[in-house]
Amino acid sequence: MGASLSNLGENGSGSGGPGLGDIPESCVACVFLYLSPPEICNLARLNRSFRGAASSDAVWEAKLPSNYHHLLQLLSNSGVCESLSKKDIFAFLARPNPLDYGNKLVWVDRNAGRVCMSISAKGMGITGIDDRRYWNWVPTEESRFNVVAYLQQIWWFEVDGSVTFPFPPDIYTLSFRIHLGRFSRRLGRRISHFDDTHGWDIKPVRFELSTSDGQHASSKCFLDDTREADANGSYKRGCWIEYKVGEFLVNGSYPPTEVRFSMKQIDCTHSKGGLCVDSVLIMPSENRRGGTLK
Repeated sequence: MGASLSNLGENGSGSGGPGLGDIPESCVACVFLYLSPPEICNLARLNRSFRGAASSDAVWEAKLPSNYHHLLQLLSNSGVCESLSKKDIFAFLARPNPLDYGNKLVWVDRNAGRVCMSISAKGMGITGIDDRRYWNWVPTEESRFNVVAYLQQIWWFEVDGSVTFPFPPDIYTLSFRIHLGRFSRRLGRRISHFDDTHGWDIKPVRFELSTSDGQHASSKCFLDDTREADANGSYKRGCWIEYKVGEFLVNGSYPPTEVRFSMKQIDCTHSKGGLCVDSVLIMPSENRRGGTLK
């Protein structure tokens, strides 16, 4: 049985006829153009012809972003990637690459070859962040950046930032990743604390984004649902939630698109606290809908 399968993969059908191993490498490469990178890597195990096609520069260049040359200049030291194959370039771009002293991470989605970005809370402007009566930096493994900003209590809540980057043409979704309550680990178990959590059910938080070519989007949301907690339980507490701000369209990489974003609750009639701010995510919109986030 094992010998028959081996013959089918490498040389023939198992009965002396043609098999997968007889398909020309160029034909296999043409098929690979329609498959995703994980599918290509899985099929490369079948035989020599498939392995050769799975290393083809033509196959992997089709999976790379249209402006991958410029991305390499931004994300790597000069000349580091000049000798790499297109497959190795894809592998380099598919891992999180730091920008702005590590406050931003850029990567290419492994399934679709589309550019994604995450911006740390340390790369944003946060009102009162230098006053420990209001904010603290909390180390955690639950963030890509290993640290989040924790709000104890404040009256004027405002977080904003911007990024200028040569995003390839696509439709992107911008979201804030936040967590209601503070968390810790005890005896290997994750525990959430809500002693400081208050004020987020009184007035909604307003999210906004704008781009350098005049696009705008906004949304509003109550971050807490204590009014419904008695009946349904508070599903917003104790877990990370990505709050969608909106979408923006990029038609070309040049000039680079500037994106400005903010999250505000500046009604000073009440205080609010007990909130972790991790990052802003900029992802291709279909990736968000399809659940293929990194």
